[in-house]
Amino acid sequence: MSLPVLILKSQADRRLKLGHLWIYSNEVDVERSPLKQFGLGQQALVTTHSGKPLGIAVMNPTSLICGRIINRDESHPLNKSLLVHRFKQSLALRELTFSEPYYRLIYGDSDLLPGLVVDRFGDYLVVQIASAGMELVKNDIIDALVQVLKPQGILLSNDHSARALENLPEYTEVVYGHVPESVELIENGTRFLAPVHGGQKTGWFYDHRMNRAQLQQYVKGKRVLDVFSYIGGWGIQAAKAGASEVYCVDASSSALDGVEQNAALNGVEDIVTCIEGKAIEVLKHLIAEDERFDIVVLDPPAFIK
Repeated sequence: MSLPVLILKSQADRRLKLGHLWIYSNEVDVERSPLKQFGLGQQALVTTHSGKPLGIAVMNPTSLICGRIINRDESHPLNKSLLVHRFKQSLALRELTFSEPYYRLIYGDSDLLPGLVVDRFGDYLVVQIASAGMELVKNDIIDALVQVLKPQGILLSNDHSARALENLPEYTEVVYGHVPESVELIENGTRFLAPVHGGQKTGWFYDHRMNRAQLQQYVKGKRVLDVFSYIGGWGIQAAKAGASEVYCVDASSSALDGVEQNAALNGVEDIVTCIEGKAIEVLKHLIAEDERFDIVVLDPPAFIK
């Protein structure tokens, strides 16, 4: 596979040699390799100013981060073969850590697959693609996931705003098998039903799994307030770990329906109370009522996109 060459300025290779994965547009020798020659999502061979290969990057020529390294080995571009290899590597690491198949399998750049997130819910996979480079190999991603994991269904949950940065359309689509509206997961010994078709992100936030496990050590006999609760990831686990009372606050009635469903699923419905409303207004009300809590969890939406 012959790739166009992206040439860096003199000394601009230092970060990449130290392990960094992003290439900034002001690091590129645009006289010798103008960015306008690269298509959105196209793969390029990255070289030092003197021509020494540094790896392969996927390109976004209109962005400050114009390239993201996907392989240090220039002989293996992004294709199904590389994806199968990366999925197997990630699977081996997850199976070292988790005894059950409920986890984030692919963490984008951290698994050398920038712009790709894959969450595993047992036999079901929810995939988010945020880069044009990954969108171009979408079919390879699906084929590789089927080969490595043999799921019952794969859902592409591509209805998020990050795709607009790469001029990609937003859509949600079952691309393999079948995926129910809600799927079950087990996290830190607690059962949940996650609304993968209509929920936030992939339907769940596996990235807070370890933090929620840590919370369980503090909550026995305590009164807990879970603000921006979504479907109860923090609050239900606190109740299951022995909290005396848990209050879950969210502006979404459907999210709080999920809290009640998940509380019942774990037999803690008598401990968990839902409060619908905007967080600031609910907190003001709780202060006015002189409510007191031993532990307050605040997990708000991103302040900076």
